Amino acid sequence: MNVKIEDSWKQHLQAEFDKPYFERLTQIVRQEYTTTPCFPPGREIFNAFNLCPFEQVKVVIIGQDPYHEPGQAEGLCFSVKPGVMMPPSLINIFKEIEADLGQPMPKDGSLVRWAKQGVLLLNATLTVRAHQANSHSTIGWQTFTDAAIQALATHREHLVYMLWGGFARSKAYMIDRQKNLVLESVHPSPLSANRGGWFGNHHFSRANAYLQENGIAPIVW
Repeated sequence: MNVKIEDSWKQHLQAEFDKPYFERLTQIVRQEYTTTPCFPPGREIFNAFNLCPFEQVKVVIIGQDPYHEPGQAEGLCFSVKPGVMMPPSLINIFKEIEADLGQPMPKDGSLVRWAKQGVLLLNATLTVRAHQANSHSTIGWQTFTDAAIQALATHREHLVYMLWGGFARSKAYMIDRQKNLVLESVHPSPLSANRGGWFGNHHFSRANAYLQENGIAPIVW
């Protein structure tokens, strides 16, 4: 199957595109987008890959599924388009960055600037029905995104994996901790963050320190 995705990722994931599950997945997504409002817009489904080529990945952040209200999702986990009110989890991310690195809260919640620096902002599920969280979580996306994580684990090293919350942490088994840095904490959502474990985790400074130790340019968070 010919999938419109960034060339380096296409090279590493072509085997997935040729499998029966991905053909079924594509059929379901096309049907869903034809019959009901879904997010993100079709051209942005693979934004995480298109904005962050395989060999340029420095940091991997794993989310669950896209925001499900109109105008929010832009194909990057935790990110919302400029002009959209920041969700609470994203506000808590920026609060931790401010406390950790002294950087003030940005004017908008778009994380495209992170993606272009090498932060793979990967949702495990890449599409969702409007107003229905996790509505596409069982149609095959997670097989595909697990393959993407596995490709990085196999062919890249000295990456930083930020695993926030139980769902993201369940992906840790694929990562070689001897060759990469794995940072784990509770999820930045208010329900989790306010119980403790999010604020003060210093993930952003720790990530940059690790990158620099390995001769890699840090991220401007």
